[in-house]
Amino acid sequence: MSDRPVGANAEPAGEIRLESLTKTYGRVTALDGLDLVVRPGELLTLVGPSGSGKSTVLRLIAGLDRPDQGRVLVDGVDVGRVPPHRRAVAMVFQDYALYPHLTVRDNLLFGPQVRRVPRAEAARQVRDAAARLDIADLLDRYPDQMSGGQRQRVALARALVRRPNVYLLDEPLASLDAQLRFSTRADLLAMHRALGTTMVHVTHDQAEAMTLGDRVAVLDGGRVRQVGVPQQVYDEPADLVVARFLGSPPMNLVPGGGVFGATSDTTVGVRPEDLAVDPEGPVEVTVEAVEPLGSEAILLTRCGDDIRLAVRTGPRPGVGAGDRLRLRPDPDRIHRFDTETGLRR
Repeated sequence: MSDRPVGANAEPAGEIRLESLTKTYGRVTALDGLDLVVRPGELLTLVGPSGSGKSTVLRLIAGLDRPDQGRVLVDGVDVGRVPPHRRAVAMVFQDYALYPHLTVRDNLLFGPQVRRVPRAEAARQVRDAAARLDIADLLDRYPDQMSGGQRQRVALARALVRRPNVYLLDEPLASLDAQLRFSTRADLLAMHRALGTTMVHVTHDQAEAMTLGDRVAVLDGGRVRQVGVPQQVYDEPADLVVARFLGSPPMNLVPGGGVFGATSDTTVGVRPEDLAVDPEGPVEVTVEAVEPLGSEAILLTRCGDDIRLAVRTGPRPGVGAGDRLRLRPDPDRIHRFDTETGLRR
């Protein structure tokens, strides 16, 4: 049998096709007939609430778990019965998963040695990966001698040495502080542009999902609710689940339309940035709280007895709790959903 990973091509393609995937753990259904196609060479971000099935998707692609039903195809090959080490994929975990007793160099060499790559070629692959991720000066350090950002780069380099058709990134930036997340996002984007290799990236961070992905897939309840270009998914959510999840603060949703006007079977949505403070606006509200965020502020307001609206304004809105304001929604940015089905109208 060839040592070449199943699904590996002379010219990496990396198409992933998930067909009707179902996976349960005891009484918990992690995936419920999930269908998804990842295009060759794209960076697809999976985002959704905890328990939506994001990490399970990666585990099935990597071969760490097997689906109860459905198929996983990599470059047209059904890899359902192919063991993880025979798949042309590499996975990067949130906790880095580095061997603490090995130097960076030996951590990077471990995979090629297991795959019996010739010593000179393995050393060259390690040098190339270290140079690409700017860790060449760390090769003789141990993991506990490095910062979190440096350890994450080593984890990425280890996946790079694998030279797969597909990279699977399971919340690799979640344990980094805000500044490191920002810089490491840039590293990931640069690596993707340079390699052109398919990447599937799981995150719970909406900003990460919007800025990293060529496309973003929103998961909930083990199914894909919507997949598309990030801005399109944000601007035109397919249903109430996507509308509630994407956005911070989330979209204002008013069943029956209320102050925005609609029929009883319609839920009207307006994002906080699409509500403008206007003395002549049709919606009167009372400010309950002001959240200053430096570059902007969020006004938490109440309209009537039971409708709360979040409003995104400039950094110095000049209002306080108890003030009364009038708001005007952008007529081109009002969203309507069927209240019963949750689907966009």
